[in-house]
Amino acid sequence: MNLQDMPSLPPTQIEMQPATDVVAAPFKQPAADGYILGGFIWRHATRDTSRPVVIINAATSVRCRHYSRFADYLFANDFDVITYDYRGIGESRPASIKGLQASWTDWGALDFEAMLQRVHREFPGQPVDVVGHSFGGCAAGLGASGQLIRRLVTVGAQFAYWRDYTPAHRWRMFGKWHVVMPLVTMMCGYFPGKRLGWLEDTPAGVVRDWSTPTPRYEKRPSGRAIHATTGRLPFVNVCAKILAISISDDPYGTIPAIERLLGYFTSSTNTHLRIAPEDIGEAEVGHFAFFRSAYQATLWPIALSWLQNGELAPGTPGRTVPRN
Repeated sequence: MNLQDMPSLPPTQIEMQPATDVVAAPFKQPAADGYILGGFIWRHATRDTSRPVVIINAATSVRCRHYSRFADYLFANDFDVITYDYRGIGESRPASIKGLQASWTDWGALDFEAMLQRVHREFPGQPVDVVGHSFGGCAAGLGASGQLIRRLVTVGAQFAYWRDYTPAHRWRMFGKWHVVMPLVTMMCGYFPGKRLGWLEDTPAGVVRDWSTPTPRYEKRPSGRAIHATTGRLPFVNVCAKILAISISDDPYGTIPAIERLLGYFTSSTNTHLRIAPEDIGEAEVGHFAFFRSAYQATLWPIALSWLQNGELAPGTPGRTVPRN
């Protein structure tokens, strides 16, 4: 799926339907500030402290249902799994999001952190792994309990910094996401993405973070990343083994974009795997398609192997990008 084609596509074409062969239980979970989050949990009947539990962090303004089939797949491979929506999205949406106070930092520091706390409370002793799509990989570095994460797999994870967009589409994407989106948000009090076919409706604060012309987090001489406004130090608590997967036709997930985010995880060991669609016999994959069930036999085993063993399996398609 090409991102540039998305304005003409209805949201259902990038959203998975709920799984039908595995029963995932819905849940409600308050964040630290009391905001009620919603999601789904895949839990095995018998508890096993050696069984990992995986939290799936969604992309910006993509509902957690998009990841249901992938969650089924992990569950079938002996993982417990949690999916959830950030405040203002999907299962965590109030009656109106106009005026809702929500930002990328809130999605990570409050919402993802609430999931880490839930896992720590309800799955005591089990290893904690995370899969993060797009912004979801960033969110994994914003929770105060990041030290709990054992392994992290990110897919196309970056901050939507416009200078990192693929050159062929950079100005078109800049106009769409950094000019049109904030202007529409200013008029409406939120971004009405569903009406436009541009993902889900999105809180104004998240749009502000997305469309800001500079990276939301800065690197300091110490090597640590801090929030450009608050000065807080996210990411450094995460000591997980990270696999960053990027797809060569993803206009967001360029090598500079992926490497920019990986550079913030200064306490982690990182591997960047770059996959071209032709490596798996496809003409295109793009930013959203990784989690579609069509890629269960080709792309999903890459993430599974990392979650199971902390390393790439022999014969994994693609190439690793040398770290600077």
